[in-house]
Amino acid sequence: MALDTAQKAQIVAKFARKEKDTGSSEVQIALLSARIDSITEHMQNNPKDFSSRLGLLKLVGQRKRLMKYLKSTNYGAYSKLVNELNLKDK
Repeated sequence: MALDTAQKAQIVAKFARKEKDTGSSEVQIALLSARIDSITEHMQNNPKDFSSRLGLLKLVGQRKRLMKYLKSTNYGAYSKLVNELNLKDK
């Protein structure tokens, strides 16, 4: 369910603004999206796992807040990220 180090490094390398950038909104949103995809797959196999469902909802809310922040501060980066991650644009 959790991302391993190699997957995280690959995501960070793809979305980082500069070398060793792990804290930018783009990287955080990409990492959250990967975790959300992983937990969503888990939930399809285990529909009664309510603790994972709660964690999934928290991650979705956190990603939503980060996306709202990125949209208000840097719309170009926001639209690029939405296209690359195939997310809905609200």
